[in-house]
This record gives sequence, structure tokens and C-alpha cells, in this order.
Amino acid sequence: MANTDALRPRRSVLYMPGANERALEKAKTLAADALILDLEDAVSPEAKEDARERVCAAAASGEYGSRELTIRVNGPGTPWHGDDLRAAAQAGPDAVVVPKVDSARTVREVEEALVAAGAPEHTKIWAMLETPVAMLHAEEIASASERLTVLVMGTNDLVKELHAQFVPGRAPLLPGLGLALLGARAAGKVILDGVYNDVKDPEGFEAECLQGRQMGFDGKTLIHPGQLEAANRVFAPSEEEVERSRRVIDAFEEARREGRGVATVDGRLIENLHVDMARQVLATVEAIERARG
Repeated sequence: MANTDALRPRRSVLYMPGANERALEKAKTLAADALILDLEDAVSPEAKEDARERVCAAAASGEYGSRELTIRVNGPGTPWHGDDLRAAAQAGPDAVVVPKVDSARTVREVEEALVAAGAPEHTKIWAMLETPVAMLHAEEIASASERLTVLVMGTNDLVKELHAQFVPGRAPLLPGLGLALLGARAAGKVILDGVYNDVKDPEGFEAECLQGRQMGFDGKTLIHPGQLEAANRVFAPSEEEVERSRRVIDAFEEARREGRGVATVDGRLIENLHVDMARQVLATVEAIERARG
């Protein structure tokens, strides 16, 4: 079964550099479903401690409205990992994003550290899958803890680890992305697509959003506010999808009332699975509206 917050909108999940106070302030006004306040790649080693203090203060401030607020800590094995987890636990964000997760053991160790540091129950774990090992163990990782609710694709690192190239359509990544999706769905977890690096290529970005949604991702991680509009639009049900979903449900319920075992919409046979998908579409729309409210 899916985790209880699986319907929380995560169409657009924007990385914000933790060392940049101006960026953290700007994030309060952006139309992102979720924010990742970053202590890892976006912060130089000499700025790590100051960024940790700034990010944890932001997470505890209550000034980010309905946006889901997360902190990306430095990865296991780095000098900052333990201190990041302890500080994040005290700040109590919606989630702690953990990079370079290759095993269920890492998830369990992170969970133990958060509990030991007094993290509130609402602070979940998001695991980043960035390596071939992680792809091959996606189901094991996704199933490691009830506290883990979201998988996040680290596609830049995956390209590097595969010795692959960045190409339109992402053919070198599709096997790994597919394995991660299978693992997430088998465990009932949310999964977010990786970033698109060229912020000056809106057409390419939208095409990759469309590909991600067609594959089954719940949303996309972003590196620039200019990518928010397209991600929010693509990963939300369209008006046509909503209208058809309502007709599917109405036709199915009418058929049941009349004692008919078969319903059709636009000449196509409607089964229970189609009704379930239609209800999922409407539930997603309702969740987006609640988040806006």
C-alpha cells in the first residue's frame, strides 16, 4: 500500500542553495510544491557549518507556507553527515533528503540517527538514488523503512557512474530509471525524476517533464525557478484528463446501478482499473487544490 502522504503534490521540487540567504528568502514566494534546502553540492566545504545553521533556522521558521520543506544533508561517509542529521532532526523539516543511498542499511542508519537526535514523527526520509548499485537495489531501499516516503533520482551522478552521455531522450538512463520506478511502486513510495541541467532550454525541459510523467514519476526536481511553471503544468492532470475521468466514473457507476457488467466511454471498455486510475486523477487534483488553499 502507498504511504499515507502519497497524494501530497510534488510536481515541482526545487533545490535551493543553503549558503545563499537571499535564495532562501526568495523561496518563500515561489510556486514550488516542495523545496530542498541544500547543504551538499550547492555549498562549498568552508561554508558548510554556516549553511547548516542558516538552513535549519529556515526550516524551523514556519515562514514557507504550504510548501513541503526538506533539507538535503551531506552524504554518508562525509565529515558533515552526522552533524547535519542531528541539526536537521532538531529543526524538524518535513523530510531529510539523503544523497548517495545505495542500500537499505543506509536508510536504517539514517532513521536511527534521526530518532536518536529527537526528530519529530513528521520528519520523513527521502532517499536519493544516484548509482548503478542503487538502481539494482531500488526495491530493497524503498522498502527499508516506513519513514522513507520518497525516492529522488540523482541523474547527473548516474550519468557519471555509467560513463554515459547527456542526450535528448535519456536513452542511457532509461534502464536505471525503470528499475527505480519499479522499486518505488512495489514499495508504495513516491518517486521524483532528476534535474534538467540546461536552464536556457525550456523546450528540452518540458519534453523531459513529459517523458517523466509518461514513465510514471510523481514530479521533477528542479534547479531554477524558471522551470516551475512547466513542471507544475505537466505533472498535474489536464482539463481533458479530469473531464474524461469524471465521465469514466459516472459511466461505471451508472452501469452498476443498472445491473450491467460492462460500461463504455468513447467506445472503449471500462474496467475497474480504469475507474481506479480516474479516481486517482481526481484525488490528485483535489490534493493540488488543498495545497494551494
